[in-house]
Amino acid sequence: MTVNFDAILPAPFGNVGVRTEGDAVAELVYLPETYDTIAPGSALLRDVAAQLDAYYADPNTVFDLPLATRGTDFQRRVWAQICAVPRGGLTTYGAIAKTLRSVPRAVGQACGQNSFPVVIPCHRVVGASGLGGFAHHGEEGFHLGVKRWLLRHEGAMLL
Repeated sequence: MTVNFDAILPAPFGNVGVRTEGDAVAELVYLPETYDTIAPGSALLRDVAAQLDAYYADPNTVFDLPLATRGTDFQRRVWAQICAVPRGGLTTYGAIAKTLRSVPRAVGQACGQNSFPVVIPCHRVVGASGLGGFAHHGEEGFHLGVKRWLLRHEGAMLL
């Protein structure tokens, strides 16, 4: 199955769909293995594939991808807080909310609007009493499996 992606790249947990806008990455989407891969056909897409592969081999890889501008001011502030969480570390929706003088639900909504998972590592944000949902997909299923894989890969202590 393919759906309007410029590339669909294999990942250890399934696939990653990539959309681009000009010379920037517009969106990364976690996809199950049922999606057919699409080889990267441009230098930008080959760079995305190379950086993702480097991350899968070494969770300390630092991403350096041109990202399209996305989100509201509040969302960008949430994403900046998330990017400050070190690999192997975790934070909570509540902790970010407290820093930004907001509420955990708003932080969760901002996480769900993140167009660049892995690069902006929302998987490092968990609920106060458990792993929490992921990518607006609740606390079960494929996306939560991806979250668990990413956290284990980075050496995070799972709840």
